Amino acid sequence: MTFRTPYALGCALCVGLAGATVARIGLVPAALVAAASLALAAGATSPQATLALAGLGLAVAGWGIGSVRLAAIDHSVLAPLIGTAERAVVEIEEPARRGSFELRMRAVVLRWRDLRPREPVLLELPLGRAPPQGARLALIGVLRAPRGPSNGFDERAWLRRHGIHAVLRAQDWRVVGRRGGLAGIGDRLHAWLAGASVPGVAGVRRGVIEGVVLGEDEGLPDALRQDFRASGLYHLLAVSGGNVAVVALGTLWLALLLGVPRLPAEVGVLATITGYVLAVGAQPSVVRAGIAGALGSLGWLTGRERDARYALVVAATALLGWNPYNALDPGFQLSFAAVLAIFFLAPRFKSWLEGYPLPTGLRTGVAISAACGLATAPISWFQFHQIPLLTVPANAVGGFVVAPMLALALVCALLAPVASSLAAALAWANGWLAAYLAACAHVFGSLPGAQVTSGRTAAVLGLGAVGAAAYAWQRGERARAEAGLPPDGDGSAEDRRRAPAPAGADR
Repeated sequence: MTFRTPYALGCALCVGLAGATVARIGLVPAALVAAASLALAAGATSPQATLALAGLGLAVAGWGIGSVRLAAIDHSVLAPLIGTAERAVVEIEEPARRGSFELRMRAVVLRWRDLRPREPVLLELPLGRAPPQGARLALIGVLRAPRGPSNGFDERAWLRRHGIHAVLRAQDWRVVGRRGGLAGIGDRLHAWLAGASVPGVAGVRRGVIEGVVLGEDEGLPDALRQDFRASGLYHLLAVSGGNVAVVALGTLWLALLLGVPRLPAEVGVLATITGYVLAVGAQPSVVRAGIAGALGSLGWLTGRERDARYALVVAATALLGWNPYNALDPGFQLSFAAVLAIFFLAPRFKSWLEGYPLPTGLRTGVAISAACGLATAPISWFQFHQIPLLTVPANAVGGFVVAPMLALALVCALLAPVASSLAAALAWANGWLAAYLAACAHVFGSLPGAQVTSGRTAAVLGLGAVGAAAYAWQRGERARAEAGLPPDGDGSAEDRRRAPAPAGADR
């Protein structure tokens, strides 16, 4: 595997940022050690020593920066006021989630008494109508402490990692305005997509389409949501790189179809990716995919080769630099593990399947599903104590409808203001695709043994999976050697450009 210096240095910085979640260091000592390491690296005589010292310096610098960020995230103005009641003004940052006894959503407290903390809280409101995302509310609320561990879930720790240290409960509220800026633009885009992408569609079908388009599962019944988890299809309800690719390629195709030159078309792609990320929210998988798509367009605009691995390192650095607690977030871990599996495991699995009578597209899909399932299984077990076993067949049968569903939903949103009848017809057709995906989740998720919840069974399956992965890796390397390819057959464009030409290429 070709692993160039920028990869190593970026990974060193990420390790330092994530290390702050284990132990913290003062910024001044970290700066001194980092400066000394970088100075020694500048005077080192061997490339290995230079790389090691530079990596150490960046890791320590990341450790110091991460420690400062965690101190800021852990600081709370409202925590000392827990147990008090007061008039407050808050802004809603996400759609409400309906629980058994209340509505819950993330909000930012703009005013509490004479304080203006601008601090995030978990807002709890009575069941009934929910305030829209982006609304500014006036209310009388009571602050309570987050709950400790219960039934395997620690609300206090989970909220703390998101910078939330208090829960605000209120009975009555009224809308007094809306937030502005980029967040306000994202709120309006979210409301537009939520309504215009599913005209005339209701029930489970609407919930599935909203999950594919916006990454929200609030419209699904609990039983179906569990079916998606058990079948290994739940990742299709989270916004990922596939969503951003559909948005970016659709924008580029539409611009070129209308005769727009490539340069402004790529600028339009950047604007569309930014708008989509603002609309669906800054989740780890969304930010990672958005950065990758934006860097791809910037690579074309600047005339540089595009390397998805650089985008992955940049995205990890941005997410961990903003909040080092992201390293402990299941969404972050699952997203990056899946992408790494696509880079490094899927090509080997695809080579392993080349001797079987499978269509190329199905072989690629099976290889990607198997690689992602293998890479994310340990995370699923440690985070949720369950592993879906039918990920590969479920994704092979149902996963192919997601891209058409997203494309149809976006077309409906664009057509709704000017051709409502056509948009409604396309939404009706999209509803059937959503019904098919829900049926796949239900069928596979309802099968006996669809997921593992036993520790012993998980251990046995883990050993078997490691053995199968090792065999696939070895067979893939052997096939590449026989074909005359470098060991890292899926290397970056820069790697391929630097590789020597095969014998006879100049004849």
